[in-house]
Amino acid sequence: MKISRFFLSLLVVVLVGCGAAPENALLVGSQAPPVKTKTLADVGGDFSRITSYRYPDERMYQYSLDEALMQGKPIVLEFATPGHCTVCDKQLQMLKGLMAEYENDVIFLHMDQYQNPEAFKAFKVMGDPWTYVIDAGQLVQYKQSGRVLYGELERVLKRVLATEVG
Repeated sequence: MKISRFFLSLLVVVLVGCGAAPENALLVGSQAPPVKTKTLADVGGDFSRITSYRYPDERMYQYSLDEALMQGKPIVLEFATPGHCTVCDKQLQMLKGLMAEYENDVIFLHMDQYQNPEAFKAFKVMGDPWTYVIDAGQLVQYKQSGRVLYGELERVLKRVLATEVG
């Protein structure tokens, strides 16, 4: 009996740590909370004080979330803590590819749980990775826990951008 309780407890920890959806998570259609988050400028350009990602891209840390929401552009908001999450690392690599194509039209932000826990709380995110797409009107248009494929996220971005123009 003790062994099965141990494995059940371990399973719960693993699921919560890998993007399990809490009942009260921020829903699609909700207003994105304007949270003040750290930028690269806030930490004096020291990436280690803003992310645990091994290959950070400064473009993901230019804006605080509250500032990004005021720019009138869609936002891809990635909650990922690659310091303890291999899937998070791969997710951030994929986002760099999308960013190369969409950086003029979309703001890409990365929130690391260790450095921006207030954003995790505001979005009611438990575990990571979580990907949110927020439109120019500050409404959540997409959310997904776990790994998101390039093509899937690109389809969402194209839809959101087409809505912005139309």
